[in-house]
Amino acid sequence: MVLEGATGETAEQIQQVLSLSKNTDVHQSFQSFLAEVNKTGAPPLLRVANALFGEKTCGFLSPFKESCQKFYFSNVEELDFAHMPEAARKHINDWVEEKTEGKISELLANDSVDVMTNLVLVNAIYFNGKWEKPFDKAKTAEKMFNISEKQKPVQMMYQRSTFSMTFIEDIPTQILVLPYAGGHMDMVILLPVENKHLKMLKKRLTSENLVDWINPEMMNEIEVEVFLPKFILAEHLDVEVILQKLGMLDAFDKTKADFSKMSARNDLCLSKVIHKAYVEVNEEGTVAVSSTAAVMMTRSERMSLEFKADHPFIFYLIEKQTNKIVFIGEVTSP
Repeated sequence: MVLEGATGETAEQIQQVLSLSKNTDVHQSFQSFLAEVNKTGAPPLLRVANALFGEKTCGFLSPFKESCQKFYFSNVEELDFAHMPEAARKHINDWVEEKTEGKISELLANDSVDVMTNLVLVNAIYFNGKWEKPFDKAKTAEKMFNISEKQKPVQMMYQRSTFSMTFIEDIPTQILVLPYAGGHMDMVILLPVENKHLKMLKKRLTSENLVDWINPEMMNEIEVEVFLPKFILAEHLDVEVILQKLGMLDAFDKTKADFSKMSARNDLCLSKVIHKAYVEVNEEGTVAVSSTAAVMMTRSERMSLEFKADHPFIFYLIEKQTNKIVFIGEVTSP
């Protein structure tokens, strides 16, 4: 949504940092994705919500507000940041808490909104999926998880069943696909054979490689013993520092930011970008929540019959209809 309101060098920097092709209509792509995951009658596995909260004196342009509604199904809501910043902050946090089923209750901290705030862009993602093949709680037992030279006890889930699996020879890494009930979502787990291979895996990890690795033609439907730790991941990131290091500078500079497609004001800029994520994996399935606020190979004979995630691994949650990655995480210490 920020890109929709940007132009000039500001827009070019955003496109470059997000690796967006000028030949691709990113707004149309998001419209298709949001329409698919939020369509009426679809099982409530995945919901994505967007909102723009602006200072009521900003004078947002009608074409921009129409584009937000058309492409992101989001309305522009005007709040009185100038006189009631705390009430505005609470209103935004309440909106996020509602959209994430209470998993994220305090996206904006006490000091993140003040009388100078002009714009808060919020994206919230909520996923609550049940495994197509649940793990038996009676078989969950305490096992050791290896972290470098150390070990820690974890609650390790277990089941023996048939799943899609493959092995990447040159990393080397096992890949396992755990489907969710309903057929809309998959968890893809990438497990290096040894801890030392994790760095190598990260270097090779691109969306293009992932698509190649989990191509159905490259996977084996095989009976496998799966050992997977129960885990909860919670992360809070101030993303603006990362974005600026990557080259997105003008959007945060009041003297350079060009959001003239968003508002007639020439002093509008982003001040913070905050991201919170919550992922819980247990015997029944997965609860995953993410919220972001911007305050303006071939088949291998080496395939193992055991997939034992007792050391660090990477996972993806993928929406199958659109083939979009919704979450990505690294489990280093469950």
